[in-house]
Amino acid sequence: MTGIVKVGSGGGQVLIPLAASVLIARFGWRTSYIVIGAFVMLALVAIAQVLKRDPSHMGLLPDGDSRTEISGPNTTERGISLREAIRGRPFWTICFANIAIVSCLMVIMLHIVPHTTDLGLSTATAAAILAMIGGISMAGRLGIGSTIVRVGTRACILVCFILFVSAFLCIQLAKEPWMLILFAIVYGFGHGGYFTLISPLVAERFGLRPHGVLFAIVLFAGPFGGGMGPVIAGHIFDVTGSYSSAFWICTAVITLGFGLLLSLRQKTPAREGPLDTRSTGSRS
Repeated sequence: MTGIVKVGSGGGQVLIPLAASVLIARFGWRTSYIVIGAFVMLALVAIAQVLKRDPSHMGLLPDGDSRTEISGPNTTERGISLREAIRGRPFWTICFANIAIVSCLMVIMLHIVPHTTDLGLSTATAAAILAMIGGISMAGRLGIGSTIVRVGTRACILVCFILFVSAFLCIQLAKEPWMLILFAIVYGFGHGGYFTLISPLVAERFGLRPHGVLFAIVLFAGPFGGGMGPVIAGHIFDVTGSYSSAFWICTAVITLGFGLLLSLRQKTPAREGPLDTRSTGSRS
């Protein structure tokens, strides 16, 4: 379900830049910001009106359960408390890993277009590469999202790590359009897959009861890296005249980030027991 929901982000990466370019060409960037901001605000407010916290608020029960089997109003929302989570190493490990990984991902998203044009390719080709990353990321979100159910988050973390390292090595060698397309495919799939992993990873480690606030904190940590990474990469380019050193540093930093995630021991919250996707996740 997370993979399906996250497909919307990939769709936005493809459609919104195109819409923004049309608006900027006709009305300028200031008016375009106002139009896009107003559209997003109205869309979010409208969508929020149809959201429910969980099926129990609609008088529904998990498939197959009768009301006599329900011992409380939120039996599926189990897990450790927020205070317990933030006092433990695993939670902060995930936060710091997200900072490291997102810093590298934003380097690509902000610098892939100038890097492509520096190679002598047209701005249209550079924009197509960026759009392709967004499109392929949609497949990554669905693919990794469905794979998590079968093999678990740890195996999917390893898959995304391999994809990212391969992509950063690929972009070092990419000189022709077909090589950049190959990079976009490999990187885009890993990009979408990683952002699908975060919510299930937090839920698996800490349970559903504190999931909302813990997930928000982990996501909040990401922009710290996302803000620093592109600035540092841009400075490296200004000094060296090339993105090569920045991409090598990203390879090392993203390896550190995934190393932190893989260092987490496989265990379930103490008050919850193993998460049974057959009895909770698939029936919710």
